[in-house]
Amino acid sequence: MSETPSAVPGKILVGASVTDGKPRAYHYLRLALGNRHGLIAGATGGGKTVSLQLLAEGFSNAGTCVFLADVKGDLAGLSQPGEGKSAFVARAKEIGVAYEPDRFPVTFWDIFGEQGHPVRASISEMGPLLLSRLLDLNDTQEGVLNIVFKAADEQGMLLLDLKDLRAMLAHVAESAATYKQTHGNVAPASVGAIQRQLLVLETQGGDQFFGEPALDIMDFLRVDRDGRGVINILAADRLSRAPRLYATFLLWMLSELFETLPEVGDLDKPKLVFFFDEAHLLFNDAPKALLSAIEQVVRLIRSKGVGVYFITQNPLDVPDTVLGQLGNRIQHVLRAFTPRDQKAVRAAAETFRDNRALEEAEAIMQLGVGEALVSMLDAKGTPEVVERTLIAPPSARVGPISPQERKAVMGASAFGGKYDTMVDRESAFEMLQARAVKGEAESGAGGGLLGALGGILGGIFGKGDKKRMSPVELAARAAIQSAARSAGTQIARQILRGVLGGMSK
Repeated sequence: MSETPSAVPGKILVGASVTDGKPRAYHYLRLALGNRHGLIAGATGGGKTVSLQLLAEGFSNAGTCVFLADVKGDLAGLSQPGEGKSAFVARAKEIGVAYEPDRFPVTFWDIFGEQGHPVRASISEMGPLLLSRLLDLNDTQEGVLNIVFKAADEQGMLLLDLKDLRAMLAHVAESAATYKQTHGNVAPASVGAIQRQLLVLETQGGDQFFGEPALDIMDFLRVDRDGRGVINILAADRLSRAPRLYATFLLWMLSELFETLPEVGDLDKPKLVFFFDEAHLLFNDAPKALLSAIEQVVRLIRSKGVGVYFITQNPLDVPDTVLGQLGNRIQHVLRAFTPRDQKAVRAAAETFRDNRALEEAEAIMQLGVGEALVSMLDAKGTPEVVERTLIAPPSARVGPISPQERKAVMGASAFGGKYDTMVDRESAFEMLQARAVKGEAESGAGGGLLGALGGILGGIFGKGDKKRMSPVELAARAAIQSAARSAGTQIARQILRGVLGGMSK
């Protein structure tokens, strides 16, 4: 695009207010306030995707890395040069800038590994608190999950994927009496509830998300040889049909960034900007604890140099506690057919800093394609007076790409060898399975602890024996019970019943 007004240092051109076919005023997003978060809202077909892409290109050109959740598949075009559509060329001319096609550095990601590099996290990295929120567990169930993580840590058992967590849950439930003395009560009902919630998560694709190699969140923070920030695009068309997994993925990424990045305060530009398209998928039916966590992370993460932008049809889709933190606003057309629609129009109008020359609520319903009400933060961090704005056209292609084009972009990526092949190293599942096999072998051979003590204890613990046990005998009995529980096999339990007889009841 031309030197002025688009190439203004420290700013991204959003668009211009046009009067009588001539630009009257230009509107910019200040890079230094890009970490104050934002909202792009409007009805389907109103131009939200174009606004999203325009800002993503602006951040990339400024050297800020970008992450996009691509729900509809039409943001992949950022990897290809624009096609010079007549509408875009005409719009650029109307607002006084030159249209120049361009392409941007893009890396594709996909939780399911189909349209990009796989994105994974380990169960241990997720942690009991975030998992409890994800699974919508009550306080008692969350306590059991904490016991499971603690027990795994004490025994040196890694929790990497869902089968590890299931195996550890079963082990703790089977050894509930032992853990009760040191960790607290483990109710079978709580274990069952957690297992059921894990099954729901697995059906949504959680078995592919949890595992190794886990994503290094710093791989999102890269620039190309020209100094432009890489745009990371997550294929979310399938993921959007699994809202619980989608919400977990968002919160995990933001939490990882919050834990990893140092406090930097206000920079001259953000380090990373997140765009979450179809934000209502994130908030609909989300557990209250999860909403609370999202609100907290969004509030605090800006001090790490990270901006978060939500894209949705209706501003009411975003909870008030989050909406109040979104300083940079682009509002496309809304249609008021129902009482809820009318309420949304009024709510959207009331959130802007009033322009006495503009009836905001009426204007929102009259906006054309590519038009929006825009209010960005000024140099002092205060919302500017809202203006009716013609949005500048993006430089890259707007729309999907072919499978061949996607394959070419992925083939040039530096991460194919790092993430594309799943690794299943020894962890809790394998260790517990090996322990069970070893216990079964020792039981079948009559050796090991049970074989060595079987003859001695047969007379002591035989059915009908009323003799009082000595401390040594009590310790031996406890050791046998512990060994049987650790083995966790049907054979071990049958041997235990035979040895202990009625005293095991």
